Amino acid sequence: MDSPQDDFSPLKRFVVAKKKISDVFDQLLEYVKEGSVFVEETCRNDALENIASREQQEQIRAYAGKLQTIKDVLARRHMKVAFFGRTSNGKSTVVNAMLRDRVLPSGMGHTTNCFLSVEGTDSNNAYLKTEGSEEEKSIKTVNQLGHALHMDQSLDAGCLVRVFWPKTKCALLRDDLVLVDSPGTDVTTQLDSWIDKFCLDADVFVLVANSESTLMNTEKHFFHKVNEKLSKPNIFILNNRWDASANEPEYMEDVRKQHTDRCVNFLVEELKVVDREQAPNHIFFVSAKEVLNSRMQRAQGMPESGGALAEGFQERLKEFQSFERIFEECISQSAVKTKFEQHTIRAKQIIETVKAIMDAINIKAAEKRVASLEDREYQIDRLEFVTNQLQLLIEDIKKKIKAVTVEVESKVSSAMGEEICRLNVLIEEFRSDFHPLPDILKRYKSELLSHIEEGMGKNLAFRCSNAVNASVQSSQRDMIESLQPLLPPAVQNQIQMLVPCHKFDLSYDLNCATLCSDFQENIEFQFSMGWTALVNRFLGPTNANRALMLVDKNFPMTRSLSTTPSSGPSSVAVAQPQDTALSQEDLMMSVATNLASLASRTSMSMVIVGGVVWRTVGWRLIALSASMYGLLYLWEKLTWTTKAKECALKRQFVDYATEKLQLIVSFTSANCSHQVQQEMATTFARLCQQVDLTKRELEGEISRLTAKVQTLETVQSRSKILRHKATELERQLETFTDQYLNPHH
Repeated sequence: MDSPQDDFSPLKRFVVAKKKISDVFDQLLEYVKEGSVFVEETCRNDALENIASREQQEQIRAYAGKLQTIKDVLARRHMKVAFFGRTSNGKSTVVNAMLRDRVLPSGMGHTTNCFLSVEGTDSNNAYLKTEGSEEEKSIKTVNQLGHALHMDQSLDAGCLVRVFWPKTKCALLRDDLVLVDSPGTDVTTQLDSWIDKFCLDADVFVLVANSESTLMNTEKHFFHKVNEKLSKPNIFILNNRWDASANEPEYMEDVRKQHTDRCVNFLVEELKVVDREQAPNHIFFVSAKEVLNSRMQRAQGMPESGGALAEGFQERLKEFQSFERIFEECISQSAVKTKFEQHTIRAKQIIETVKAIMDAINIKAAEKRVASLEDREYQIDRLEFVTNQLQLLIEDIKKKIKAVTVEVESKVSSAMGEEICRLNVLIEEFRSDFHPLPDILKRYKSELLSHIEEGMGKNLAFRCSNAVNASVQSSQRDMIESLQPLLPPAVQNQIQMLVPCHKFDLSYDLNCATLCSDFQENIEFQFSMGWTALVNRFLGPTNANRALMLVDKNFPMTRSLSTTPSSGPSSVAVAQPQDTALSQEDLMMSVATNLASLASRTSMSMVIVGGVVWRTVGWRLIALSASMYGLLYLWEKLTWTTKAKECALKRQFVDYATEKLQLIVSFTSANCSHQVQQEMATTFARLCQQVDLTKRELEGEISRLTAKVQTLETVQSRSKILRHKATELERQLETFTDQYLNPHH
């Protein structure tokens, strides 16, 4: 019994395979797009140099375009069967019988004069499209279609009219099947153009022959041409109108055998598309008209064998059903292979290439990650070494700086003490215009102070500067040599420019002008044998000042006492305090002692009784002494010249300056040692600054390497994920290949 198309039709296999391979290509396209973005990001990241190349980026980007094209092609893919044969052999009837409806015009007076393709549409209305136009021309019945085809004068044998028939009316069209009816092979000589235009993508060819005659050369010639252009096309031969054999049953088997032998020879010997064992499965004897009528009656609820049917109808019906079954299996398997195999192979190649790219990126990222980790460990060790070494060197260099400053302080202190001792020599070397006039004297002292400042500065520099400078430069070189290994090679080579060891000059800055600003000279004439000079000479400066002060105060008091002799001792005691009496007693004892000494040296006899000196020599001697005293006074007065005044000033200044300079020895030496300390500390600070820069650079490099390692780990992770996706897609393609392309393996 004939059965309608069901859900288990072999044609479903193509539909399912198409959906599966389309799903795989959807995933593959998304995968390649994701991979393209990943490779592009990797190329754009400057920290990931040479991990992904521009060539890889362009290659994977091109794959995305190719896969989109393949996806579009797969979406349009369908199974295609082309019917060929001589005019009026019943090609359209065979198509209608397979579609179980009168879709194409057929019968007396209806000859297909162009290529007609029948495919399903989700629309409920049938329509057609002519070649070169997207206009949908509505058709309600087969007669309208036939009329439209005959009325369109622009249609020739080499054009295509696409008929879209509702899938709801025909189960066969639900499975992406396209049936192509052709003009008779005997009406044209344009076989090559027909084949190129309509046959290169056909999965199965059906030669509809007339069983009442033999295979014609025109039919054979066409399939020879097809065989030249296609590699072993799938060809079925339908010997139509086999119902005529019922009229001569006694010859039926002989005629069938003759037709079968000829067809087998044609397929096996001439075309060589199948082997001899398989060839009979491609040859059928049918009556398409009987099958179409029977199926249409059944569709209308009438008995399928109703009407006048020739004897042997059931056998011919079974033969047609056998053809449909084998045909469906063949076209499904053939279409799956021809439509999907090359794309599957191409997809595998793309996946393999992308996977290789991901592997290469993963390997390079892993290598760079290991190198970056090693580099980071080195930089961390280097930073730790620099930090620890710097701490040790800071303590050591501080000690060295202290030792140098102590040495400088001692050296300057010693040199300055010696220079103070030689101050009289330095002052004697001073030459300038001198005059007691205040303005000239003021300028003279100012120049003298400048001379001492400059002279002592030069002498101290001569004694100390070279040695101190050598010591400082030696210490600076030691510091540089100590810290140089902590610096990068580039900085090590430039350290002399970054931290130059220039000549260091000490500034002694005695500031004599301020130090001796309160110096008051005494260049008034003072007789060496005068009362004041004698008191100074015998009593010393301190006692002389006290004595002179007491004499000035007591002179009026003594005179008062001599005019009042009646006054008793008690009144004297009242008038003079006890401490003053004691001082006078001390003073008189000192004067008496010194005068006795002088009298003994000059052989002069003097007697002191009760404070009164009596003269024990003659008046001549006194006159002579007075004359000599006067001459001495006159000589000293005459010799108290400007030069003598200058010498007196210099002597006074030597005494004064010596005392003042002694006060600043420790200050000056400390100041010099501080200058040295500042110079060395500055050098050390600049070196430490370079080391700090090095530390910051190391810390920055460590941070950069840490970020790079994280980025490389991310790249590795993403490349692995993408590689696993590629493996999964490969597995899906292998499953598809085993299930649909190599089902027998």
